[in-house]
Amino acid sequence: MKKNIYLSVIAALFAGFTLTACSDFLEAENKSAGGQTAEDFFSKDASTLLTAAYSSMKSYGFNTDLFSRGTDLYIHTRGKTVSDFDTYTFNADNGTITSLYSNLYKTINLSNGVIYYAGADSQLGQEARFLRNYGYYILTQHFGSVPYITEYINSAETNYPRTPLNEVYASMIEDLTSLYNSSTLDTQRHDGHASKQSIAALLAKVYLAAGWDLDTSLSGSATDGSYSVNSTSNFSQAASWAEKAINGISLTMSFEDKWSPFNEGNAEEIFSIQYERNGYPGDIMDGGHSMHGTFGGYYGAYDASGIKGVSSDDCQSQKSMYLFEKGDNRYDATYMMFMYNSSFDGSGKPTWGTEGYYAYYNSRDKLSTMPICKAYFPHYYTEKEVQAWIDSHESQLIADKDKYANADVRVSLLTLPQVTLWVYVQDANGVAKWTKSKVAITDYNVQTSNGACVKKFDDAAADFTNKANNYRDIVLLHVSDMYLIAAEAYLMAGQTAQALDKINAVRSRAGLSALASFSAYKPEYTTTGNFTIKDIDLVLDERARELYGEGHRWMDLRRTKQLVRYNVEFSEYISDENAMKGNDGNIRWYRPIPTNEISANTGISVADQNPGY
Repeated sequence: MKKNIYLSVIAALFAGFTLTACSDFLEAENKSAGGQTAEDFFSKDASTLLTAAYSSMKSYGFNTDLFSRGTDLYIHTRGKTVSDFDTYTFNADNGTITSLYSNLYKTINLSNGVIYYAGADSQLGQEARFLRNYGYYILTQHFGSVPYITEYINSAETNYPRTPLNEVYASMIEDLTSLYNSSTLDTQRHDGHASKQSIAALLAKVYLAAGWDLDTSLSGSATDGSYSVNSTSNFSQAASWAEKAINGISLTMSFEDKWSPFNEGNAEEIFSIQYERNGYPGDIMDGGHSMHGTFGGYYGAYDASGIKGVSSDDCQSQKSMYLFEKGDNRYDATYMMFMYNSSFDGSGKPTWGTEGYYAYYNSRDKLSTMPICKAYFPHYYTEKEVQAWIDSHESQLIADKDKYANADVRVSLLTLPQVTLWVYVQDANGVAKWTKSKVAITDYNVQTSNGACVKKFDDAAADFTNKANNYRDIVLLHVSDMYLIAAEAYLMAGQTAQALDKINAVRSRAGLSALASFSAYKPEYTTTGNFTIKDIDLVLDERARELYGEGHRWMDLRRTKQLVRYNVEFSEYISDENAMKGNDGNIRWYRPIPTNEISANTGISVADQNPGY
């Protein structure tokens, strides 16, 4: 059955033992009445440790500060405070960075515990080796060189020096390759367990990262982003492993169906963090995650409007507004273009679930007649086309403050530098009429109902709340990501024809025509004269469209050495390269090693800190 590996984690772990933190790791402490030792317990059944290792990924599976902010695709609106991650002013004491570091090592040590008690080649041990290497992959992408530890830490040992990055990559590749070649794991799994497909996908990402980090160098300034390739070996390997992960799977499923809340665990999913509402042992109103409420504007109080609660953080940047071109069906599948109104129940509150925002999922057969309160049209629509839509949907655009939760009906055409805004308002005498205006994007972004929100993570069963009430699985590896990993790897290996084939396969599923060459790509967002479109920009833009909101963007830009270039060009918060440098004059390409790690780990000193901090 689906989602069978996390539900019992609390009961399983605490039946005889608790896990307590020691030097940023977890160690088993005997708490059983019978005095049973950890050795006795876990040597008989290490599955509880594996369950804990899988579950520990929830602590970092979704984090907009670390994975999305400080890039080109997301902005804050409606007075939301700009974060240190937008301005690159964080330091080694930052709690979010510290948590990422310690939680990744928690996964690693729990995985090492499974291997210690069950054996590296056992079924449990093979899954644990995948999890351990996934933890190291995220660590290397954010911190660079880190202590590479393969033994289970259940003592007070604190001497763990940083391992050179090339050695970490080599060790990961050796372990994952051996695991793939000798694995008895299933070829594919869609229920949150590791598989041979997930091993191949991770190997593709590790090889690609190693290629960039070890075999390329900037050939100009960081703002220019030009690079030279010193070796193509790792890139060729990355392409080969991405092909193994793809395993002949064609992109025939529609993008909408791929991300439908009713189609979890589909054939394109390779590995995901599992969530399950039914049977959750704690408060189900706050036991999931909040991806559904992050990417978009504020649409009014959710308990008064019937629209899901969204934070006004990580809204569409001006670049992302123009990232999608006409005909790209990923726009409608990524953003909620139409929001449905909700009538009041007897208590004066809006009806939830089958009306309002979630009517889109739960009342599909009634949408053609249900009242619409908000509509968001992308830049490639004309005012004439929007007006025609308004005229043809007049019966659904109803302003009635006594009956519906959203009496002010709004239709937005999201263009720059001004948004065209139609508002259907009921006046004091109960007469409704349209007003049309042009609103500067800077003024529009501080209003309520500013812009389309991301829908691809919506949970159709979410209750009447804006809390962490999303129980959708968080997909970490999937097939179209592998197509684009292969495209990037082929490009870096000098195989541009193969790279373009993979990009065109992704574009074809999106409903777009094939590109004849990399130079044929002409994006519709505007750039300054200092920003010339390069081949790598096509790959990164395609990843932005295909993977929007999934948490890859910061790692993508850092890996490809475009982090500074993209921030200087597109970020509202970065003016020049110096804004991304520390007091030592170095660019902050990585996160800082946390202060408490330097204090607690005798193998690391202040001199080992990453440049920029």
